Amino acid sequence: MRKRFAPLVPLALTMVLAACANQAPYSQIDAPSAQASMPARPVVAAPVLDQANASTDDAAADFAGHAPYELPQLADSVLEKGISLIGTRYRFGGTSVKTGFDCSGFIGYLFREELGMELPRSTRDMINIDAPLVERKALEPGDLVFFSTAGRGRVSHAGIYLGDDQFIHSSSSRSGGVRIDSLDDGYWKRTFIEAKRVLAMAPTEHLASQH
Repeated sequence: MRKRFAPLVPLALTMVLAACANQAPYSQIDAPSAQASMPARPVVAAPVLDQANASTDDAAADFAGHAPYELPQLADSVLEKGISLIGTRYRFGGTSVKTGFDCSGFIGYLFREELGMELPRSTRDMINIDAPLVERKALEPGDLVFFSTAGRGRVSHAGIYLGDDQFIHSSSSRSGGVRIDSLDDGYWKRTFIEAKRVLAMAPTEHLASQH
């Protein structure tokens, strides 16, 4: 599962290496919080998913109220759309292809357009979504990854895990906007905070439509 999306990564990287090569990561603090929220759901304690626990599918299904859990299909939809947007410019506060994206605007756009999910507007609110925490070693395509690029341990950047230790994000104007980077890169490894499986909260009606 972890490498499910790996075949698309080299293709996407080929598209952007020329623009991204020799550009050091450059942090951008996310746009100010706007009052957007997930649809109301029963409050359920979010499990920490790791390889020692019950299977990811079972844990996520329990968290989502025993709804069908279609991580592969949902992740493919989000990531294919994301990859098609590589090179879209960075814009602080941006939430569309026309204006450009900041990091949370990019994530919110993909989840809204592909899954009908309204995520919080800022990374500071997005990281607090009551979704399952995922250990770094248990990451799956579609998981959200969060970083503290501004120091002090506070979240200021986010992306979506692709597989094979790669993630896609809207980085900064300086580094080319939407691009793919590696979690193994020293900068991103150092600033990584945590990851969450927000796909586990996809609306049940959308899950049913995937069959």
